[in-house]
Parts: sequence; C-alpha cells; structure tokens
Amino acid sequence: MAESDARAPARASAAPAADIPEVSFGEALRFWLKLGFISFGGPAGQIAIMHRELVERRRWVGEERFLRALNYCMLLPGPEAQQLATYIGWLLHGVRGGIVAGALFVLPSVFILLALSFVYCAFGGVPVVVAALWGCKAVVVAIVVDAVVRIGKRALRTRWHYAIAAATFFSIYFLHLPFPWVVLSAALIGFAALPTPTITASASEADVRRTAPSYRYALRILIVGIALWMLPLAALALARGWSSLHVQEYRFFSQVALVTFGGAYAILTYVTQAAVNQFHWITQAQAVDGLALAETTPGPLIMVLQFVGFVAAWQRPEGLSPLASGVLGALLTTWVTFLPSFIFVLVGAPWIESLRSKRRLQGALAGITAAVVGVVLNLAVVFGAAVMAPHGLGAGFDWMALGLAAAAFVALFRFKLDVLTAVVAGALIGLGREWLTR
Repeated sequence: MAESDARAPARASAAPAADIPEVSFGEALRFWLKLGFISFGGPAGQIAIMHRELVERRRWVGEERFLRALNYCMLLPGPEAQQLATYIGWLLHGVRGGIVAGALFVLPSVFILLALSFVYCAFGGVPVVVAALWGCKAVVVAIVVDAVVRIGKRALRTRWHYAIAAATFFSIYFLHLPFPWVVLSAALIGFAALPTPTITASASEADVRRTAPSYRYALRILIVGIALWMLPLAALALARGWSSLHVQEYRFFSQVALVTFGGAYAILTYVTQAAVNQFHWITQAQAVDGLALAETTPGPLIMVLQFVGFVAAWQRPEGLSPLASGVLGALLTTWVTFLPSFIFVLVGAPWIESLRSKRRLQGALAGITAAVVGVVLNLAVVFGAAVMAPHGLGAGFDWMALGLAAAAFVALFRFKLDVLTAVVAGALIGLGREWLTR
C-alpha cells in the first residue's frame, strides 16, 4: 500500500519493539507464506497457530503484545485472524511487513478456493475432494479445541475473567446476542472491574518513540486506501457499466466489509439473505456449499464471500465467458473484503501500542481477551457439532470423525505435532476411508 509514500512514517511508528527480537524480512516472509497454506480452522484455529508459532516457538512477539493486538482486531469489522497477522507483520517490519503478512495470509486460499469454485460450478460434487475435506474437518476441530485450551490458560487469570468467558459463551451460543454488544459489554466490565498492572517492562524510550502514533502517517494510509478502493470501481464502471453485476458486487461487498462484526457465520446470514432473496444471485443450497468449502480451505473463513462472488458472476456472465466472469467476480469480492482490514490495522496499530501504559484501558482489553475465550469456545462447539453430527444430533454421531479429532488433539497438544502435518494426515485418512468404503 504505497510503501514508498509511507516509508518515513512507517519507520517512525512501526519498527520492532524492545520485546521483539530482530527478525530478517526474508525469514518473516517465509513464515507468512507457510502460514497462508496451513491456516485451517477458521479464526480460532488460525489464532491458535499464530500463538503457537509466534509466541511459543519462535518468540517473535511477547504474550502481552500478542493479546493486545488480538483484542484490537476483535473490535474491528472483518477477519480478525488476517488482521492479527497484519498487525504482527507491522510490528516486525513496518508497513511493508503488515502488507506482506496480511496478503500472504489470504493469497493461498484465494487460488485454492478459485479452483474449487470452478470445479463446483463446472462439474458438481467430486467424491475425492469431499473425502479429503472430511479428514481435514476432523483435524480442524482438534485445532480449535487446542486454541480454547492454550488461549484460556493465558487469558483467564481471575474469577472475573472466567465469569466473562462463560457469560460470553452463554450469550452467543444460547441467547444469540449480537457479537459487538457482547464484546463491548466485556470491555466495559474490564474497564470498571479488572485493574491490571501497567505494562512498562518493554516500554523503553526507544520503543515508545518507534511506536508513537502519527497523524501524518495515518492520513497518508487513509488517502492511499481510499484511492485503492475508488480507482478499480471507476475502471469497472467504465468497462462494464454502472448497473452491471460486477459493479453491484463491488458496491455490495464493500458495504459488507464495513459491517462484518461477529465473524463469518454471522455475516454469512446477512449476505445469504441479500444474495438469495434480494438479488437472486445464488440459492440457499449454494450458500451452504460455499461455507463448507471455505471451512476446509486455508485462510479466513470469510473467504466464503469469494465463493458467493464467483458463483453469482458465473451464473450471470453478461457477455463474458462464465469462467472469466466468475474469476472477475471472485477477485473483486476478495479485494473489497480485505482492503478495509489493511487500512484499519495500519492506521490503528500505532495508537493501540501507545495505550499500553494506560491501566484502565488495559483492564478493558483484558475483559475483551476473556471474552475471546468464550467466542473461541462457541466456535469449537458449533464447528464440532457440524463435523461430528453433520445431520443433526438426533441422527447420531460420526464416531470415526470423533476418533480422528481426538487423536489429532492428542498429537497437537501432547506431542506438539506440526499443524500442517496433522492437516495432511487428516486428508490422507479421509481419502483412505473413501477408498475402503467403496
């Protein structure tokens, strides 16, 4: 995002801090590329992977800083795991680090989901793919449960923390309360009742100077970000017409990107209602199929929106070939879905870093962190039920999936098995199961 235009502000506000070791850009680049291919499990699994790799194994970022970044990203509309990667990339290497981390987190899933969307539209269901995804789903459940345990051990320090986490889970899972209101309530409780020690250990004079927010820097990022949104829209309107499907998708998903609070499950309800009932772009069954594909591919779960954009444009090519129309619709949808996330993080991160010495605000962020545990637990239960009882609890359990998930959890939690190895093993087991049951 115009690195040369923001080079000086980026260095002034985004250099590595005192609790972050010097990491070469090449080493970080290799990690972010790997993360893009192994980031299964939706936001819970992806946050767990980043915590395991960045905090525990590589020690590129401290526990407090990781949680502070996560708290901020949980408050933003959009995919929190991708925003977290962008934030940490910014901490390590400034603006270019944030852009690379956020982009590589998404790019593998863009191409994988494009291929799966084409197969879906052109050929329908493929048994081999379905079998491999069955194994991946079971492993993903284990990744999410592992996230609940690991994040919970660090975030839940007092009875208040446990109470907030439990109340968050109950409010979302049973009462279906809006996600933003639940998180806001947790922040207010934390502000009033969760005093935390001021974090000063890593706040050296050089650290504070390097992470100090700058109005000039923020303004430049905003100008570049708005230009990157407006220029494609203008070009698209000139080439395809203002009333074309692709312009409609660009405008609609731009609006969606600004209200995507509550995670992909919540926003898919809104998108499905509009795409199915209002615009008649896709069917309800296609929306469900898209969610299944997005759940079992690496990258943010909100990539399901790319599937919707692809299928809608495939079915209404408007003078293009179905494939060309579908690819254009998918890429436009992805562009406007993630562009705001980069802007939010690159503008807001310096200000969040400047708040680390504010005791009450740290209490509010601690309340949000406790709420995150409840959110992740909710995702674990929802996703686990979908995998273990795909036809509903009354229709019985998939005991083989349950066994695979249990084995994967033991391998991950007890024996520290690499996530990529676990996911590949799950896919192979799924293929073996399909071959044996033919």
